[in-house]
Amino acid sequence: MIALNDQSYTNLVLAAQYLRQAERPMRILRSVSWAPSIRGDFFANKEEKLPTVSYPKFDGLESRAAIGKARELLVGEHPTTVWLERLATTLETTALMLESMGTSDFFTYSSILYRPPTHKLIDGKTRTIDLARHMDASLAGLDNGKLVLGGEEEHFGATIFAAHLREKLGKYFTGNMPEVKLEANLSAKVLAGAKRIRIHKDAQFSSIDIRQLLHHEALVHVGTALNGRAQTDFPILGAAHAGTTEIQEGLAVFAEIITGAMDPVRFRRLVDRVIAIHMSVQGADFIEVYRYFLTRTDDKSQAFEDTRRVFRGGVMTGGAPFTKDGVYLNGLLRVHNFLRTVTKLGRADLIRLLFVGKMDLEDIPALASLSAQGKLVVPDVLPPWIKDMRFLVSYLAYSSFLNQVKLPGFQHYYQNLLEEVPNVWGLAVPS
Repeated sequence: MIALNDQSYTNLVLAAQYLRQAERPMRILRSVSWAPSIRGDFFANKEEKLPTVSYPKFDGLESRAAIGKARELLVGEHPTTVWLERLATTLETTALMLESMGTSDFFTYSSILYRPPTHKLIDGKTRTIDLARHMDASLAGLDNGKLVLGGEEEHFGATIFAAHLREKLGKYFTGNMPEVKLEANLSAKVLAGAKRIRIHKDAQFSSIDIRQLLHHEALVHVGTALNGRAQTDFPILGAAHAGTTEIQEGLAVFAEIITGAMDPVRFRRLVDRVIAIHMSVQGADFIEVYRYFLTRTDDKSQAFEDTRRVFRGGVMTGGAPFTKDGVYLNGLLRVHNFLRTVTKLGRADLIRLLFVGKMDLEDIPALASLSAQGKLVVPDVLPPWIKDMRFLVSYLAYSSFLNQVKLPGFQHYYQNLLEEVPNVWGLAVPS
């Protein structure tokens, strides 16, 4: 471990503060959001006219100046220096992306930050779109509309949903519990931030929505934001910038899976977004992608929302989408394999480090070094599966073991065994 003298550490802290200053005005999702009236206009035009969207002007001059000041302080090869240098580059690209909203250049910078669907995964062979298509084939027929999976859900309105959510949040948050508010004009059913969770007052929810929101949004996104803001020397760890998105979303989806809050409908929606982004990259316009989503759901409002996520900030005529929603699957894969690896190495101490703030896995060496030197505080908000890691470690150990087993032979054997087996108890069989 490379030791830091007092002056070097002071420079790194100051550089991090400059980067936080540079990041603060870069509100990506807020900048690319659409007015609720755009949805109404789309349906009023019988879903046959491309939406007309304008975006606020973003000027990255002050952010670039702060980044420049940070770079003057970043000297040497300490892992923390490498982390902050990487962050400086990410923020520069983010500024360029926001300055090009509504143009094809937006896609160019979005692809650098979030990568396109054709990006190759860590194995150097598999592309994100290949992973999405594989998951789509695996999930085909396995949704609650085609196969009786059990777990029938109670449905209720936003007021009851908010009350249930407040009760759940109270078990994990103390004085820093986010406020739960009902609002009329939201672009989505729920928008979560570190201070408040906003719920569309006219939306309908199910009991699984509560579990998904709790484990995905609250205990990962909100929790890491609060933990990161508690790092007084490096408050940039509380910021949700583009360099943290893939791992944040991968960790949040993993949390849904490990807590039993994931369902096939939700998983397919994540897959569909990757496929839809790829369609747009290849030239499909807003209406064509919207019609694709209509083949995946009977809910026109949901189809519009999923399409809006693909085209926000980009070009309605196709060829230049927002690639952020392509990170979920790759992020999940990276997080799962990181957790498996540290378990195999006997380094479960690094698992809790994921909740010290918002980060990329490449930042782990820097954050571990800072933590070992007492420069970071232990995260306060932790989900139950991290506080008590017995099940998690057992699951990861089994997952690592399973990876060594040659599955095709097993699968072929059982496929032959079950080929003529009749339908059981009248349950639906996927077509």
